[in-house]
Amino acid sequence: MLRRLAIVAAVAWPALAGAVLPHEQLADPALEARARALSKELRCQVCQNQSIDDSYAPLAADLRRLVRERLAAGDSDAQILAFVTSRYGDYVRLTPPMRLDTILLWSAPALCLVAGAVGLLLWSRRRPPTIGTPLDAEEERALAALLARDKRERDPG
Repeated sequence: MLRRLAIVAAVAWPALAGAVLPHEQLADPALEARARALSKELRCQVCQNQSIDDSYAPLAADLRRLVRERLAAGDSDAQILAFVTSRYGDYVRLTPPMRLDTILLWSAPALCLVAGAVGLLLWSRRRPPTIGTPLDAEEERALAALLARDKRERDPG
């Protein structure tokens, strides 16, 4: 049982550690913690919805290396994010900054919800009513004749 647990732990450990390889890690634990935090804020340009901390793509490894080089050079977190953003654009951030040019990006979910609600409201008003107008005398006679014929066909005797 202990052997099985050790095998499972050995297989699961890399998945828990993320994509950062041991040779990428910084010797200083404080700098490494900052690097990991920054890596979780940056989007992998290959994987699109994964942080560079979780991605195994070569570009993500390059970005992780770049972040660690800048940290080792003494840059602040804000300087590193500004540098990477200047090279790759706001899309590289998993949470883009709130600015005038990104307001559509931030407001898109609410706009879609409002548009859907307006669409449903307009659709429900254009739908024909479910309760029809009463039948006139001629329609009543035609319906009675159809029902009588249907009854005769079902019960011939």
